[in-house]
Amino acid sequence: MPETQAAGTAQSAERQALLISAWQRLDTHFAEVEEVFPDLLDGALLVLSPQGLDAYLEAARQIGKLGRGVEPLLVFLEEWPEVVKALDESVLPALMDSIDCLQKSPNARAITPLLQTLAPVARCLQSSELLQDYLGIVLDLMRRTTGSIHGHQSTLPSPGLPEFLAQAPALLAQVNLGGLANWVDYGVRNHAQHPERQQDYFSLQSADSRAVLQRERHGTLLSDAERQLDLYLRGLWQDEAPLIPYSTAFHHLRRPVPYFDRLGFRLPDAYDDARTVPGIDRYRAALAHMVGHRRWSRPLIADNWSPFQRMAVEFFEDCRIDILLMREYPGFRRILLALHPKPVEDACDPETTSCLRHRLAMLSRALLDPLHGYRDSLLNDFVARFHALLAAGPGTTAETAALALEFVTRTRRPSDQFANIHFADTEIDYRDDNRNLWAFIESGDEEESFEQEPRVRQSEETSGLPPRHYPEWDYQSLSYRPDWVSVYDTLHPSGDPASIDQLLEKHAILARRLRRLFDLLKPQDKVRIRYQEDGSELDLDVALNALIDFKSGAVPDPRINLRHESNGRDIAVLLLLDLSASLADPVAGTRQSILELSQEAVSLLAWAIETLGDPFAIAGFHSNTRHDLRYLHIKGFGEHWDEQVKARLAGMQARWSTRMGAALRHAGQYLGARRADKKLLLVLTDGAPSDIDVTDPQQLVADARQAVHELDQQGIYPYCISLDPQADSYVSAIFGRQYTVIDQVERLPERLPQMFLALTR
Repeated sequence: MPETQAAGTAQSAERQALLISAWQRLDTHFAEVEEVFPDLLDGALLVLSPQGLDAYLEAARQIGKLGRGVEPLLVFLEEWPEVVKALDESVLPALMDSIDCLQKSPNARAITPLLQTLAPVARCLQSSELLQDYLGIVLDLMRRTTGSIHGHQSTLPSPGLPEFLAQAPALLAQVNLGGLANWVDYGVRNHAQHPERQQDYFSLQSADSRAVLQRERHGTLLSDAERQLDLYLRGLWQDEAPLIPYSTAFHHLRRPVPYFDRLGFRLPDAYDDARTVPGIDRYRAALAHMVGHRRWSRPLIADNWSPFQRMAVEFFEDCRIDILLMREYPGFRRILLALHPKPVEDACDPETTSCLRHRLAMLSRALLDPLHGYRDSLLNDFVARFHALLAAGPGTTAETAALALEFVTRTRRPSDQFANIHFADTEIDYRDDNRNLWAFIESGDEEESFEQEPRVRQSEETSGLPPRHYPEWDYQSLSYRPDWVSVYDTLHPSGDPASIDQLLEKHAILARRLRRLFDLLKPQDKVRIRYQEDGSELDLDVALNALIDFKSGAVPDPRINLRHESNGRDIAVLLLLDLSASLADPVAGTRQSILELSQEAVSLLAWAIETLGDPFAIAGFHSNTRHDLRYLHIKGFGEHWDEQVKARLAGMQARWSTRMGAALRHAGQYLGARRADKKLLLVLTDGAPSDIDVTDPQQLVADARQAVHELDQQGIYPYCISLDPQADSYVSAIFGRQYTVIDQVERLPERLPQMFLALTR
């Protein structure tokens, strides 16, 4: 035990030293950042490498020195670990370059919305390369829409840039990055000189904006089909590698093709329907082909082969993989033949054009299609030899390479060296680039290195919980602001548990009455559960029937036992307390504050429910802007009514504001994980939702109403008990008819348990 305590003390000292060092490197004096920095650092340590942590702190220091206030710094500290979770650390330099460009232009106010939506955009794109392309679109939009009064120096900020950044996650959920670039280009070309129309366009308010967006929505997005494809990989191919998209919209000289590496399968971010094959089937074909290479291909030494020979080997090996796939799942034949081009036999003139690709594409088609119809005798001879090679088994990469080398030797022509190459009907787009088919002894231009610094795993010094990010509903645009509110989980500070015992003694008469009422709700009846293979006693009727069946030669029913169970209540309850500063206000006509009366009421309710046995949790919340919502655990579902719970309840304090929507969503996460027929979320509050960073009084009311709708959809029953006499003006807009207003707050200790009884009978 002494050794364990010493180790814990050393870890705590090490964590404190790391926190002090990181705070000094951040070099900021914002009190709002200092309040949440320990939790933010704990979250960053979970996902960042040591080098990534250094870059994170340096980038945060630079953002804090921009002169844009605390908001950009807080947003970056919150969002960057989420970006790294979705992608990696490599995109940070490009992000800082983009921020620098915005800061040096009149568009510095767009830095905050850029950072705010960066994590949801990263989750949509799922690729560092695509995120850099997205930042390029942002900067291009900024340059083309930033205005000038005299035509020489940019002085007017872009009207549409903040609107575009706010809508970016929703846009990327509907179109790929190429479609987004086209949509942006249309808006700039048609509305660059009209600031109001530009704002309407990039906020999706104008008709042409929605029409162009609909026009760009073509094909199958990888983000939409990712779950299906992941199940397909696991179910059919027993492969769990992640899917990583890339965009084909920004490569004009050489269009990328699918490939795989140690990070996963690289696929286009969208596939259009092609040759009667739906986009989802094109994804399936590409994945199956790459899985086939991972399963059956082995790398060859590339240094010993000429480029023409390597091309032939790749064609032959691709055909071997396709044939093995069709043997495994014959239904693939229809898809692969539909996607494979069918070159015309005499389409290439060998006198003027290099026909090597054309010959190999014809051979590939002939190897897969028995009805190819080609007349070339040499080609048909190699088709027969290839199928003979695979007749006895799957073959090997080396055997295929030997056959490919002979094909190149026997079909070689002087024109194969010509610069004019025949490309028509030779591109087989579901096949990968075969980079894993070759191993290089000498360093060259062909290899690509994907090595990265490994991320540090969670260690003992990262004991805190990172913030949870929740969206917030914007009633004006009828859309969510993604990752808008940061919620921090923590245990409520403790007080003196003896004070709770004194409160229970003060209400001893009420407590005895509640005990009698709650005893009536206890499950009394026993239910007999029949037809059990294992039970507490033998069910004679069923046993006799089984014996008769056995004697008559039939198969007897083995479920000849029974057991008894209580006909119990299947309910889970979470009491969510509004711990905002207004709870410290005194109650008219008494010497007590609303907080003290709430302590009494919650103590009585928790003590009574403990006797009943229902799963019951208590939590509180308060907020200090959207960056710091504290969710304070007072009693967990697995805890009993003991001294620790009493101590937390005794330590209740009133402070800050009431950002209710995110608190409801977070409480719903805990309650939704419970297995119960009925899930009740009781909300005890004394005022309307509000926060110091929100000026529109309807904003947080609308967000809380949307959160209640979300809880209803999850099967959670939210019910509000309001202590505000004026609550009728807003509480019905949030909770509908699921609320009660207690005008006489001094009666709360009596009314709260009664409300619980009425709602859980």
